[in-house]
Amino acid sequence: MSQKSLAKEKRIRTALSIILTVICIIYMLPIATLIINTFKGSTYVKSETFALPSSESFVGVDNYVKGMTFGNYDFWKTVLYSFTITILSSAMILLFTSMAAWFIARVDSKVCRIIYYLCVFSMVVPFQMVMFTLSKTADTLKLNTPWTIPIVYLGFGAGLAIFMFVGFVKGIPLEIEEAAVIDGCGPLKTYFLVVFPMLKPTMISVGILEIMWVWNDYLLPYLVLDRNLYRTIPIHIQYLQGSYGQVDWGATMALIFLGIVPVVIFYLACQKHIIKGVAAGAVKG
Repeated sequence: MSQKSLAKEKRIRTALSIILTVICIIYMLPIATLIINTFKGSTYVKSETFALPSSESFVGVDNYVKGMTFGNYDFWKTVLYSFTITILSSAMILLFTSMAAWFIARVDSKVCRIIYYLCVFSMVVPFQMVMFTLSKTADTLKLNTPWTIPIVYLGFGAGLAIFMFVGFVKGIPLEIEEAAVIDGCGPLKTYFLVVFPMLKPTMISVGILEIMWVWNDYLLPYLVLDRNLYRTIPIHIQYLQGSYGQVDWGATMALIFLGIVPVVIFYLACQKHIIKGVAAGAVKG
């Protein structure tokens, strides 16, 4: 490569770096604004939204204390319920959909293809079309607790998960599973000892997407759970209002920030696997 071409490529990379840095800053501005407003009084959040805290507006950690002690509901219960629902739902989705996807990919029958296309079709069905029927069904079947609502999440999360897992399984050489069968492994042993470890890239990608979705979800728990007994963090934030709809914006901002911190930390710890898993799963087959 000539010196001129190298210089041109360097300029292009520099320009791209500048453009991507500006885009990154733009995307980070809402988060920075949120953090700034967690330290300001409610009145100043509305009147001086983008200003840094001043000696008059600065309230320290009062907003965090207000948010966690608001009303008669224990905030730490909301954290427990959010973690319980997220962990159980994600674990069920990863386990059951990966097993179903392995079966669909390996048993090439008309029934399996119909099931696969139905799962894919479910990805495009708006939640609003089924939410009232779902709420009634969940009450009837007693799926309105943090320990049973993961079954509902399994149904909604199965479409994307099966789509990605099927694509990945089709790229796994069948000879590896045949060798396991020759060695005496049954279907369960073949799956857990051979297939499951190879699903790691897609497993991490699906897990990240499902955890972020379940943790931040507001509408499904609001419709299904008994809100007097069980509240997730998004539902608790919605209750940060006084009489006549008056909202304590400082406390709301503080709890929103606390709500996004766990999932952001989890995402940053695992984000390098997302592109790898998506490319490995969704592109094949």
